Amino acid sequence: MPVVSETEMAFTRLRVLDLAPGETYAFACGDAEWIVLPLSGGCRVRCAEAGAGDADAGPGGAVRPAVRAGADPGADPGAAPGGAGAPGAGAGAARGGGGEPLGEVVFRLRGRSGVFDAVSDFAYLPRDARAEVTSADGGRFALVGALCERRLPARYGPAAGVPVELRGAGTCSRQVNNFAAADAFPCDRLIAVEVLTPGGNWSSYPPHKHDEHHPGEESRLEEIYWYEIAPHEGVPGLGYQRVSPSPAGTTDILTEVRTGDTVLIPDGWHGPSIAAPGHDMYYLNVMAGPAGGTREWLIRDHPDHGWIRDTWTGRETDPRLPFYRAEEA
Repeated sequence: MPVVSETEMAFTRLRVLDLAPGETYAFACGDAEWIVLPLSGGCRVRCAEAGAGDADAGPGGAVRPAVRAGADPGADPGAAPGGAGAPGAGAGAARGGGGEPLGEVVFRLRGRSGVFDAVSDFAYLPRDARAEVTSADGGRFALVGALCERRLPARYGPAAGVPVELRGAGTCSRQVNNFAAADAFPCDRLIAVEVLTPGGNWSSYPPHKHDEHHPGEESRLEEIYWYEIAPHEGVPGLGYQRVSPSPAGTTDILTEVRTGDTVLIPDGWHGPSIAAPGHDMYYLNVMAGPAGGTREWLIRDHPDHGWIRDTWTGRETDPRLPFYRAEEA
């Protein structure tokens, strides 16, 4: 049976799936939009628009996950005329248990061997849909989600289209894979990126916040951090995460983080994320805010530490970066 780690905040959702070869994880999207992002391995994602009386949706559209094992990872729905033709996708038609017609699309995600090795392709799933994630060879997959109002179409995100950005300089250098950044991939409210930090560097620095709505200056966004720390010669890695109280919040955290750990940031100044020397750090950021706000990532630096940005001008980025670029995926 798949191992599923679930995290839920007011606006954001995260599930991390560990699938054995041939296992399938099925779930209802409910009132959230989702992205399936391979962390290691590849998978097939089947998405069907849910009709009335969806048995997998609880009261108010709440997600009620179902787990199924033993599905044929090579099975494919019958081709439907005029079906989706996006790269990595096949299309078909199916009918729900109540006989209602369901539009269905299948995305085949090539994935990657690991988060430190390549950018991954991904699949976007709309609210009110039902989905299945199947991995023929097994792997680990993140489902990142956010409450939303609009039902956007299911889509394939190619790895080659993910903007890879280098931020900072010197020991504050890091790499950002902007696969679902606000200006990179259309979603209703979800914002999600990956950050890779070489061992010994400080990331998510200077400390910044986005817990108040100030038009044109700051967005109100809660955030989930999920970590993977590279081992060194078989020794597990570690890092540290700091979150300090802000005028709008009371979150106060200084914690050691290891692979599989999650830190929830409903408010507060967050940063630095510190990678121990010899152990590269990866974290997946999932962000969303309340209904009615503009989908944008606007931050305010901590007034005591924002000056550090001025010192990066003219300095070299850490030569260990980038770990990779999208075109190599």
